[in-house]
Amino acid sequence: MGAVELHARASRDFEDKLERTQALLIRAASEYAPLTQASSLGAEDVVITHLVDSLELGIPLFVLDTGMLHFQTLELLERTRARSGDRLSVYRPVNESVIRFQAREGSEAMYKSIELRKACCHIRKVEPLGRALEGKRAWITGLRREQSSARAQVPLIDTADEGPSGRVKFNPLADWTWGDVWHYIGLHQVDYNRLHDEFYPSIGCAPCTRAISAGEDFRAGRWWWEDEAAKECGLHLKKEEIPA
Repeated sequence: MGAVELHARASRDFEDKLERTQALLIRAASEYAPLTQASSLGAEDVVITHLVDSLELGIPLFVLDTGMLHFQTLELLERTRARSGDRLSVYRPVNESVIRFQAREGSEAMYKSIELRKACCHIRKVEPLGRALEGKRAWITGLRREQSSARAQVPLIDTADEGPSGRVKFNPLADWTWGDVWHYIGLHQVDYNRLHDEFYPSIGCAPCTRAISAGEDFRAGRWWWEDEAAKECGLHLKKEEIPA
C-alpha cells in the first residue's frame, strides 16, 4: 500500500483550509517580494510547490543538497528541476568546511554527540540556508503544527524575526493534518518522494533518517538516538534559540 492509500484522509474543513492557504500564498507573493520557498522535497513541500504553480505565482524555490541525501530524494530533485527550470536553485555546503569537519571528527560524527550532530547540520544546512535567503524579504516553509510538540504553536505568518536583518516566514500548511497533505497529493497526482511509501514521514539526510513503525511519533525517524527536545537541525530556530 502506497502513502496516498495509507494516509489520504481529508479533514471536514479541508476546503476552508485550502482556501486560506491559497489566499496566504497570493498575499505573500504580492506583498513580500522578493521571497522564496524552502523545499526539502518532502510531502508538505511538494504540495506547496504544486499550489504555487497552480496559482501561477512564479515564486522561486530552493533545495539544500547536503551531500548526504537519499538517492530517492535526489531523483525527485532532478524531476523537480525538469519541471521548474530556472525557478529552482540548489544550495550546497562549502566543500572545504565539510572536508575539514570530517577530517577532524570523522564521517559518523553525528552519532557521537548532539553538539557534533548540530555542527554537521550547521555546515550542511544552516550556512547554505543563509545564502539561500540572502536578500529575501520572506520565505515559505512546510512546517505544520501536527509534526511535533516543538512545532505545535507554528503560526501561519511568523514575524518573530522580522526586522532590519530579519524576514517573514510563511507556513501556509500550519493547520493541515497529515491526512490533508496526502489527500491533496492524491487528488492532484502530485509527484512525491518514494521514501514516503516506505514509512518515512519526515525525510532528511540519509544517516539521520529512518523509517518509523506503527504508533511512533511523526519525527521519531529523525535523529532517533537523541532526546526528543534536541530534534531540530537549526533551520527553524528563533534567533534567541540558536546556540553560540
